[in-house]
Amino acid sequence: MEMTGSRILMESLKKEGVKVLFGYPGGQVIPIFDALYDEKNIELVHVRHEQGAAHMADGYARATGEVGVCLATSGPGATNLVTGIATAYMDSIPMVAITGQVPTSMIGSDAFQEADITGITRPITKHNFLVKDIHDLALTIKNAFYLARTGRPGPVLVDIPKDVQVAKHNFVWPEMVELRSYKPKTKVHVGQIKKAMTLIEESQRPIIYFGGGVILGNASKELCEFVKKTGIPVTSTLTGLGAYPADYSDPLYLGMLGMHGTVYANLTISHSDLIIAIGSRFDDRVTGKLSEFAPNAKIIHIDIDPTSISKNVIVDVPIVGDVKEVLTEFNKLMKPSKISEWLEQIAEWKKKNPLGYGKSDTVIKPQNVIEILSRMTKGDVIISTEVGQNQMWAAQFFEYKKPRTLLTSGGLGTMGYGLPAAIGAQAAFRDKTVIDIAGDGSIQMNIQELGTAISHDLNVKVIILNNSYLGMVRQWQELFYNKRYSGVLMEKHSHNQSTGEYYPDFVKVAEAYGCWGKRITLPSEIEGAIREMIDYKGPAILDVVIEKEENVLPMVPAGASLTQMIGGMA
Repeated sequence: MEMTGSRILMESLKKEGVKVLFGYPGGQVIPIFDALYDEKNIELVHVRHEQGAAHMADGYARATGEVGVCLATSGPGATNLVTGIATAYMDSIPMVAITGQVPTSMIGSDAFQEADITGITRPITKHNFLVKDIHDLALTIKNAFYLARTGRPGPVLVDIPKDVQVAKHNFVWPEMVELRSYKPKTKVHVGQIKKAMTLIEESQRPIIYFGGGVILGNASKELCEFVKKTGIPVTSTLTGLGAYPADYSDPLYLGMLGMHGTVYANLTISHSDLIIAIGSRFDDRVTGKLSEFAPNAKIIHIDIDPTSISKNVIVDVPIVGDVKEVLTEFNKLMKPSKISEWLEQIAEWKKKNPLGYGKSDTVIKPQNVIEILSRMTKGDVIISTEVGQNQMWAAQFFEYKKPRTLLTSGGLGTMGYGLPAAIGAQAAFRDKTVIDIAGDGSIQMNIQELGTAISHDLNVKVIILNNSYLGMVRQWQELFYNKRYSGVLMEKHSHNQSTGEYYPDFVKVAEAYGCWGKRITLPSEIEGAIREMIDYKGPAILDVVIEKEENVLPMVPAGASLTQMIGGMA
């Protein structure tokens, strides 16, 4: 049947199982939006800024495990997606970004709202396509989704000129994908498995260090079985939280490691003789000073991406393959490890160096807010975060019980991510409670997406940990720049000195958008306000005025080893 390119795009998206599309209209995508007008099987979530569309598609993908889809026009619409695409790329999130482009005859002429978006996004996508012929459109969409979801997942961009959108052709959906240069490896190398088994059996001080790849590979069940069979302690990266049920009373659970990890996780990995790294990439926030990272440990590294292995840290046994498949093979062979002395040492470190903070009856401590939220919800919520102190407190003090319940920008560290990501997750799961833990700085990056939440009846909640600072930068300035607080005050100020005049009034902002809003200032108000926020039927903002100069501790200073932590060490 002959149809327009825009209609072929809709039919292709439906073939790929797309149910929700996050987009913003513009001149070069009007034909696509016209096709969406009559589309009954794809929900269009009309965002307020294209960056919000990309983060919503990202949040949707992280929460569901499916490919998230966003749509923007050419030129500034397409370039506004760039930060969101880069965010997804750094964290290996499956996304297809669709952009409009000027007609093919005008490409390269500096036409109105023309931008070389395929050139711009080449370093931050797995691949991108410029569709110059309608005959290629359906196959291109098929290839884009295949690339986005297979191997190490990631974002793919498809740029569609306006003349291709309006041209007509018969819709033929290709059943098979054949990309000669792209053959992701999933089959497990048996010889490497045997080498790993030998190292594990010989180890006296092993540790399992897992990352977001376990969640992306849907291997949480296999990870938990591996831990249960071996009795080896586990530590997680930021994006891996939830793959193993968080419970600080569990003797094998060490929480997060790295710059703001627990003292005992950092001590354990530093004194280990074997690291079993699963779906993680040894980034700088985890390793600290590379030359002093786990100096006596041999390393087994399991990852689907061969380029990630030995990239930052040289490993002894590389295992390239799907983490679910590899762990399945491990679990067939594993026996309990005889490491009682090692577990006693770890228990002593946990007892001596618990994750804690100074309590107060008069000022709200942000850690207390997260602890209460975790206890009240029992982990049965989806949490998104912005970036900075709010993100680290959410990582430290919320106990994530299930995978895909923490949505956070790990690799790129994108302020403004949390609210649109929460909206993306809420669009996927309308019956679940989705809460964005934010800072008063980050929330203002994409606060306009409250309009999206209201207009689409998306019941997202936002807790703002409000200290009137860009908190993490202020913390660094306090610790390393003699408290020279430059450019971090979010109050009205003069020459970097606070005048005590607070702005904006987030309650009024919430009400202006038609949301519920409330501000609290006392610890005694926390639990009741959280309950009121969750029970409210609609988008809501809880503005929590916290200790202004509270720091995220422990902290490994930049360039220091994991054993050189500020705060938390007994």
